[in-house]
Amino acid sequence: MKRIRISSDALSDLNEGFLFYEQQNQGLGDYFTSCLRADIDVLRITGGVHRIVHRQFYRSLSRVFPYGIFYTFEEAIVTVYAVVDLRRDPEFIRRHLEEVKT
Repeated sequence: MKRIRISSDALSDLNEGFLFYEQQNQGLGDYFTSCLRADIDVLRITGGVHRIVHRQFYRSLSRVFPYGIFYTFEEAIVTVYAVVDLRRDPEFIRRHLEEVKT
C-alpha cells in the first residue's frame, strides 16, 4: 500500500473549496472535505495509474465534486500538490500547477 503526503498548497486548495461550498449551504463544506479526503485516500491503492496531464502531475478525478487531484508518484509515495475545481479556465489550472512547490 502506498503512503500519502499532502502538500501545504493542496491543503490550501481544500480549504478554499471548503469555504466556497460552505457559503453555498451550511454543512456542504464538511461534505466536500469528506469526499475529497476519501478520494485522496483511494490513491493509496490507485496512485500512479492515472494519466499524466501536466509536467510530472498525474490527475485523479473526484467521484462527487468537479475537482481534480493532481499528484506525483515516486517509490510508493503519492504526494498531492493541488486540488483544483476543473470548471476553472484551463489556463488558470496550468498556472496553478506551475506555482505549486514541488
